[in-house]
Amino acid sequence: MTVSQADSAERVLVAGVGNIFLGDDGFGVEALRRLGEYPLPADVELVDFGVRGVHLAYQLLDGYRMLVLLDATARGGVPGTVYLIEAGDQEQAGPLEQVESAVLDGHRMGPDAVLALLATLSAGTGGTPPARVLVVGCEPASLAEGIGLSEPVAAAVDEAVAVVRRLLAAPRRCVEPVNR
Repeated sequence: MTVSQADSAERVLVAGVGNIFLGDDGFGVEALRRLGEYPLPADVELVDFGVRGVHLAYQLLDGYRMLVLLDATARGGVPGTVYLIEAGDQEQAGPLEQVESAVLDGHRMGPDAVLALLATLSAGTGGTPPARVLVVGCEPASLAEGIGLSEPVAAAVDEAVAVVRRLLAAPRRCVEPVNR
């Protein structure tokens, strides 16, 4: 994984989250692994957080301009649907799906809880949370116990990786339109 010594004002953290023992909940971890097979900008750091949400919150206190979370994201769509969600912006339509709510996932310490903890920790330590938080998620088919992604979610991993690569390559890392 790429670990950058770049100025924290420019650093980007791409975090894979999820439980690989709960079927499609392992989507974020697998997408991160696959993303690591590509060359990435020097200021991008990839980290597999799995189910360690508190660790993610503390890592973010180190200073990142942008956070990209990869995660299974149940929003009621067809399994395998890839979503791009800008956290905190209810009005924005993501390039792949309309953003309707801030519900990001059902983990006990999922991204929504991590971001709430980060806000609390930042206030207490003077740390600065990322200016942008994006979620590249995938609609799960099954979160039942078991290792391995369902067929539609496994097929969506490459699409999610392509979305992240476009985000990281975009000038000034603005969200660029993404084609389905």
